[in-house]
Amino acid sequence: MDDKSWAARAREYSMYGFTDMPSVEDRGTIVLTRGEGPYVFDTQGRKWLDSNSGLWNMVAGFDHPGLIEAAKAQYDRFPGYHAFFGRMSDQTVMLSEKLVEVSPFRRGKVFYTNSGSEANDTMVKMLWFLHRSEGKPQRRKILTRWNAYHGVTAISASMTGKPYNEVFGLPLDGFIHLTCPHFWRYGNPGESEAEFVARLARELEDTIQREGADTIAGFFAEPVQGAGGVIPPAKGYFQAIQPILKKHGIPFIADEVITGFGRTGNTWGCQTYDFVPDAIISSKNLTAGFFPMGAVILGPELSDRLDAAITPIEEFPHGFTASGHPVGCAIALKAIDVVMNEGLAQNVIDKAPRMEAGLRDIMQRHANIGELRGVGYMWALEAVKDPETRQPFPGHLSVSERIANTCTDLGLICRPLGQSIVLCPPFILTDAQMDEMFEKLDAALTRVFDGLRAEGQA
Repeated sequence: MDDKSWAARAREYSMYGFTDMPSVEDRGTIVLTRGEGPYVFDTQGRKWLDSNSGLWNMVAGFDHPGLIEAAKAQYDRFPGYHAFFGRMSDQTVMLSEKLVEVSPFRRGKVFYTNSGSEANDTMVKMLWFLHRSEGKPQRRKILTRWNAYHGVTAISASMTGKPYNEVFGLPLDGFIHLTCPHFWRYGNPGESEAEFVARLARELEDTIQREGADTIAGFFAEPVQGAGGVIPPAKGYFQAIQPILKKHGIPFIADEVITGFGRTGNTWGCQTYDFVPDAIISSKNLTAGFFPMGAVILGPELSDRLDAAITPIEEFPHGFTASGHPVGCAIALKAIDVVMNEGLAQNVIDKAPRMEAGLRDIMQRHANIGELRGVGYMWALEAVKDPETRQPFPGHLSVSERIANTCTDLGLICRPLGQSIVLCPPFILTDAQMDEMFEKLDAALTRVFDGLRAEGQA
């Protein structure tokens, strides 16, 4: 068929997730067909620098030969299996060893899923299972934060602190959302960052006292809130809340779906923010986006408690057909090697200051950018109508969507999140490609803000 029919075919036969449908109606669907390094190409041959790494995950680019070869070799050797009934592939065993080795835990165990959503869902079921086995079936409530994103299954969407889940009648009962640790946005007038953190710690303590510690199964937190708009925690936040959780015996789960394997400049985001959780949720960078996979990495205490819970009933009655898929595990083993030993993680460490400086320079040229925030290779620029009061633009203007669409017109893919534009490029980005990203973003911001001023909106 003619290339121009691809968008129409997509619109007629495919459902869209997390997509601004007015933009699709106006602009059509971009149907991609191949990738080279950090670039993607559509069916008409148009080219974009993807500064969103696909969906945070294509950290080695779109055509890494070692990852492609690892997949091909494993498909030739053993193309698929499960991890049920006391059977699993050798690749699964090796990946579990590697994940525990590179984790912050001295020992532990790994359970595999097909996504980060399923891994968070699985972790909640693990907590419910072990508390019930320990004679505390009432320990079912889950604590997370507003603006958190933990997935789209019924359980993980209930953990996600986003208002759009109301359309599904979510969250389910027993999912409690605490204040988002974004000092710039949620700090009170005259409140210092330390006072803000102390207030959030008191909120956690008060919530535990109100609900009852013996009703709470666990606390989940992203080291940096990713889909909330790249929100690093206020300084000292995790050091303030972790002792409270420990005092009340509440397991602390780090959702490292986005931050794991190098995105923040360390292997794990919890290392960047200096805390050790009880378990880690991993996905995305785990396979560098070359295979759908998630993992629950349990620290020693939760591993032991779950082993004890399993003993009376002789099994953990949960799993997925493709859990621990041998091809996925082979790719993950190679992806970890690529990130940690081929210079990708070091590239983030070396070039993150350059990325921050370039984005800060852009911010200083645009009065309607109120905040630059981020760490490593994950950053957000937040648009505001009034930089003095931090007043956002009216929602109907769809400012971040305008910016993202204008970037697309200029050959750059970035992501609108709320009032923010998010940039989380592949770890392979060169200086020249980073400069290209800056130039196209700057041009898009100029075009959009000039247009808003012409409309009397900025």
